Order: sequence, then structure tokens, then C-alpha cells
Amino acid sequence: MAERSGPSRIVALILVGLGAFLLVAAIMIPTYTVPRLEKTPLDLEVTTVSTGTGSVLDAASLAAGSAVVDENVPFVSQRFVTVEEPSGADDITLQAGSTLRRTDVQGETGLRSATVDRVTLDRVTSMPVENPIGTIQVQADEPAEEVPHTGLQYKFPFGAEQKSYPYFDINARVSQDIDFVEETEINGTPVYKYEQTVAPVDLSSVVNIPTNRVTLPAATWGVEGGETPVTMTRWYENTRTLWVEPKTGVIVKGDEQLHQYYSRTAGDPEVDVLRVPLTFDENTVEYQLQQARDGMDQISLFGRTVPIVLGILGLIALIVGIVLGVRGNRGDHRPARGNAPRRSDDGGGAAAPTEPRNRDWTTDQTEVIPRTNLSKE
Repeated sequence: MAERSGPSRIVALILVGLGAFLLVAAIMIPTYTVPRLEKTPLDLEVTTVSTGTGSVLDAASLAAGSAVVDENVPFVSQRFVTVEEPSGADDITLQAGSTLRRTDVQGETGLRSATVDRVTLDRVTSMPVENPIGTIQVQADEPAEEVPHTGLQYKFPFGAEQKSYPYFDINARVSQDIDFVEETEINGTPVYKYEQTVAPVDLSSVVNIPTNRVTLPAATWGVEGGETPVTMTRWYENTRTLWVEPKTGVIVKGDEQLHQYYSRTAGDPEVDVLRVPLTFDENTVEYQLQQARDGMDQISLFGRTVPIVLGILGLIALIVGIVLGVRGNRGDHRPARGNAPRRSDDGGGAAAPTEPRNRDWTTDQTEVIPRTNLSKE
């Protein structure tokens, strides 16, 4: 019987070992894998499109002697984000080329602005790193300027929280808090809504270009003073709203209320340069939602589903292995069945003859043969 318990014992040991391995794997997989999934991918390549209708200053009208602002102008803003060097295990460098153009005119005459922004971010927190310093280029014929970036821009951190974050405005070139407003849904996906208000910024103090501070006759500006020279400063304001999928930090939807104007006083527009609400179009929202869902699925798969399945299988294997092992040990000590051979009393090792079970020893008489003296006297 001991020989028959051998295979059972081997199977039991295999199951116990397998169960222990699966339980350890259930613990280690989320610990090891999820942190590696919660990083901005190095193959990131995203195009976002925002549209809106607003008003814009006809720049040629200033040269003609009278500021003219066109109304009900359709606009489209495009941003193309790619990964550049240096990028590696911990940091990622993003380059974003952005354009804003009016779509009611053709060619370059419709282009209102073009910017190339470059920043290196921590792949987990999405916050800029100190080295290398970010750059911004606003004129094609001028090199990019080094500009320290100090807040979030293109993505929120994994596990975004219901709190304020510093958010970098590329036009103002400073960071201000973007505040959590509420938890809501977009197409069935839970998202966090954040809002940021950018107070009037003097653009002439941000970028030294001729169009940010202009001196023209008062009549050209449309204010009192006739031919008296009046210097106007270009100001920038914005109200930014972002909807963020919190697990992945993907910005699912964005909305900006852009306002640039010429004025002698902050907050008191005299001539609008640009006033337009820009919102992600439907295709961009759906694409961003899919990116967020894919990220959530991967995190959920390795952070929850796989560990649960491995844990259950490991527990089952461990229990079955222990049960088989216990039963095998009991079988080794079980007495053999059947009649053991009887040994003779003389200790010689010979087995005593076995009598028939039905023999009646009460009536059996042994014949005694009297000893006969065969010797002669």
C-alpha cells in the first residue's frame, strides 16, 4: 500500500508548490506591473482639434487707418503632440505644435497664431522636470526661447485627485491653480471637471514683439483724441475648463474662452483682437475617451482581474494538494487486510498449518497409540 501512495504524494507536493506560486504571483503582479503601466507611453502621438465661432481684429484695417473687428468668424485650433528626445524610463519629452486659424479665408491669411512648445515631464506625475528647460517658439524666423515650465499641460497625473493643481498657460508663460469643480460623466465615463481663470496678462511683458504694444492715432483705435498718438497694450485673458479621466489622467475634453484685446487698462477692453470659445470637437473627445478606456482596462486587468484569478486558482491548488498529502500519509500507516500466517511455537519460522474453519474441535478425539515395548527381555 505504501507504493500506491507514492504518486499521490508527488501530485500533492506539485499542487502545493503550484498553489504557493500562484498566490505569490497574485500579490506580485499588481505590485510590479501596475506601476509600469501608470506611466505616459513613449509612443504617444495625439492630435486634438478644437472649434468655435468668435470675433477677430482685421490686422490690415489698422494700417488702413480704422480698426475693424470681424464678427461670427469660424475658427479651428489644432495641436499635434509627439514624443522627442530625451525620453526614457522616468521622463518623457513632448513637443506640441499648435495653430489657430480662421477657416473662412484660405491659405496663410487665415493663420492667427502658431506655436511650438517643448517640455520634459515626469512620466508618472506629468509635472515638468528641471532639466532640460522647456522652450517655446512663436515666430518661425526666430529661435525657440527657453521658458521654465512649472505646471501640468497635456496630461494629468495617474490617479488624479479632487484638488487644485498648478497648470501652465503657454500664452501667459506662468502657472496658476486649476481647481477641481465636480465629478461628472462624459459618454458614460466618470471624469473630474477642473476650471482655471487667467487674469489679464500684459503680453508685451511676456513676449517682446511689435504687435504686443502698438502706438497709433486715437482715431484709428476708435477712441477720442483724433490724431493724438495713443499706445495700446495687448492683453490676454482666459477661462479654461478641463474634463479629466482620473485613473489615467487623460484630458478627455477641453474648453477655453480666449480673449485678447488692446487697451490702456487691464480688464477694460477697447479693441478686441481675438474673442472666441474653443472646445474639443466630437471626434477628439471620442478619441481621448478611448485612450482613457484602454488605459483603464490595462490597469484593471493587471491590477485586479489577473490577481483575483491567480489568487483563487492558487488557493484551490493549495487546498487540494494539502488534502491529498494528508490522505497519502494516512494510507502509509493503514494495517494490511487478510489473515497473517501463523508461526509455529518453536520459533523456527515455519508457518503453522492452517486448520479448516469448520472443524469441530469439541468432538474431535486424538487417537493415542500405546507405547509398545518391542525389546525382548
